[in-house]
Amino acid sequence: MACTHIHGFPRIGANRELKFAQESFWRGESDDAYLRSVAQALRARHWEQQRAAKLDFVTVGDFAYYDPMLNLTALLGALPERFGFEPASLSLAQYYELARGNKAQPAMEMTKWFDTNYHYLVPELGPDTTFNGGVSWFFDEIDEALALNLPVKPVLIGPITYLWLSKSQTPGFDRLSLLPKLVIRYVRILDALKQRGIEWVQIDEPALCLDLEGEWLEAFSAVYDVLGASGVKVLLATYFDTAADHATLVAQLPVHGVHIDLIRAPEQLEVWRKALPADKVLSAGVVDGRNVWRADLGAIAGSLQTLHAERGDQLWIAPSCSLQHVPVTLASEKKLDAEVKSWLAFATEKLDELGVIALALRDPAAAQAQLAATDAALATRRSSSAVMNVLVQRKVATVTDAMASRKNPFEDRSRVQRHSLKLPLLPTTTIGSFPQTPAIRQARAAYKRGELRALEYLERMRAETATVVRKQEELGLDVLVHGEVERNDMVEYFAERLWGYALTESGWVQNYGSQCVKPPIIYGDVFRPEPMIVDGACYAQSLTDRLVKGVLTGPVTMLEWSFVRDDQPRTTTALQLALVIRDEVLDLEKAGIRIVQIDEPAFREGLPLRKSNWAEYLEWATRAFRIAAGGVSDATQIHTHMCYSEFNDILPAIAALDADVITIETSRSSMELLDGFGAFAYPNGIGPGVYDTHSPRVPSVETMQGLLERACEVIPAERLWVNPDCGLKTRGWPETEAALANMIAAARTLRQKLEAEHNGARAA
Repeated sequence: MACTHIHGFPRIGANRELKFAQESFWRGESDDAYLRSVAQALRARHWEQQRAAKLDFVTVGDFAYYDPMLNLTALLGALPERFGFEPASLSLAQYYELARGNKAQPAMEMTKWFDTNYHYLVPELGPDTTFNGGVSWFFDEIDEALALNLPVKPVLIGPITYLWLSKSQTPGFDRLSLLPKLVIRYVRILDALKQRGIEWVQIDEPALCLDLEGEWLEAFSAVYDVLGASGVKVLLATYFDTAADHATLVAQLPVHGVHIDLIRAPEQLEVWRKALPADKVLSAGVVDGRNVWRADLGAIAGSLQTLHAERGDQLWIAPSCSLQHVPVTLASEKKLDAEVKSWLAFATEKLDELGVIALALRDPAAAQAQLAATDAALATRRSSSAVMNVLVQRKVATVTDAMASRKNPFEDRSRVQRHSLKLPLLPTTTIGSFPQTPAIRQARAAYKRGELRALEYLERMRAETATVVRKQEELGLDVLVHGEVERNDMVEYFAERLWGYALTESGWVQNYGSQCVKPPIIYGDVFRPEPMIVDGACYAQSLTDRLVKGVLTGPVTMLEWSFVRDDQPRTTTALQLALVIRDEVLDLEKAGIRIVQIDEPAFREGLPLRKSNWAEYLEWATRAFRIAAGGVSDATQIHTHMCYSEFNDILPAIAALDADVITIETSRSSMELLDGFGAFAYPNGIGPGVYDTHSPRVPSVETMQGLLERACEVIPAERLWVNPDCGLKTRGWPETEAALANMIAAARTLRQKLEAEHNGARAA
């Protein structure tokens, strides 16, 4: 009988219980005992759901108060030395200081988890790093599950993936030199599991799906020759792409099973089927852990019949990866269109799908009713008139290559824009959003409940917009924004105004920490029935003589941060979205908005894990952005924003976007990211973020001025902009005003210094 299991379950709770408990703790409204009790209740609930779905294991160790990588760092005892915390006695308050910073230290660096929209905290390693052990939370949770008489399978991020995703604090330091010490700590962890009677442990090594070479690949043998002999059976888990090119290497390791992602890379099954010895478990990731569409259970079971006949109990059935990337349950969705809802499966529903597949392999007749229900739902989706829009199909057919280019090169446009916009050296701006105050959130909720009429809601949002504009003028920003007060989310807000999208009530997914997003669902052809932000941008512009940016979400981010239909190529959906954004940009220009920002924070995220697949993605993703931006005149300045990603390896593609200005995150890495832009000689304007908006810490004027001076060493000052790392939606007004005041003061001080140097040079 095929064994069923999962890699992880969403930890936030169906009603975001963890988020609210965290934020209450941060505000000092509750203590850590309350937060721990909420967390324990969530874990117990999620384990019970796995037991109720008759999974053969419940997964333990996937829970984190903020981030699993930070949890592992705390377990290993490898805390950043600059905080001065004692690993073994780390408190929850100190744990959150690592993630969010404190008055003395900025937060740990944050970046994307492989090609997902989840952000992890980057471990900081150096020659003096030790792995002498830290908190006992991992073992405490295992003991909780064992006390409930559950069949426990702990999960750990693997040592090689951990080192690969870490950063060196000392230039030139080889992180792999830490591996012997790290393996000793893993051995002790596995020994503690063995003493608890644990039979299987899942060790995640998604780094095997990257382009690893040389010493990194050789390290797998050195590590797993040791860990495989620990007395606990090791399931080595890969996901997000193929690991087939390493099948021979992995098959020879003394591990007891391997998990592969057959959603992202179904072609690898035959390689692993032949390479992996028959006495080792092959865990088949056949249910999509990153998308919400109902699985074709009959087809999946049929495709596994031969493998099941060959391997029997050595075949395990699982999602492709952790279910943390999808919402918790469809049960909360009361308003979702019934037809669309019938096509979906969230995390809880995917647990049941695993059971049906296992049943269909064991006893096809017993699973017939469930398979028939799935077939009926899939048939309605294929035939639904809601999926195809003739207007969109006709518009897509008219796209030409000329639509993907600005009329003139950047050098010509920049001269026109300097004359037209009349901005100072080092112009200051923000990324777009301002604090979403309780009053804003309450008004939005009341409007959704029908307690506020549309006109009254509009008046309240305009009053909030006026406040944001006034505060920006008082601070002295050079280019303003309207503040996005009416926007719930940078993708969801636009999805609500487009055909072909479905919105959920409770489809929350963790983005980082307590920050959750509600990805909309693209089920059909995407069409814009009317302008989306023109009225709001024009209203803000009417309140001030300063320039106001119109801020939009770009086509690639609209794609990547949605649950995307899987019945047509993603390239086709991206083109539909590009045409939607293009129409909005042109309408903004016609309305007199002279700067338009098309945000693409997910551009790097969409990059395939293997470099051999990069060129194809970069070609269509770049083209989508250029189509969205390509219709305006030279005088209209196009900005884009990207954050929390490594860009240096795709700088030619970023330059090919041909945005007049790009703003990026650089403060957590102390402008390290900017070095690549300088070495590449990035030709257009650039705004390196000078402070971290994901932390409540307010950097000093001197700190930000130092970052700007560092930036001036890399990028000519006449092409530099000054801005925060990201939007200010999650921050409060006091810290926002304080940080922006310091940022503006730093920009003015450096501006005066540079202008004085320039005038002195001219006089000489």
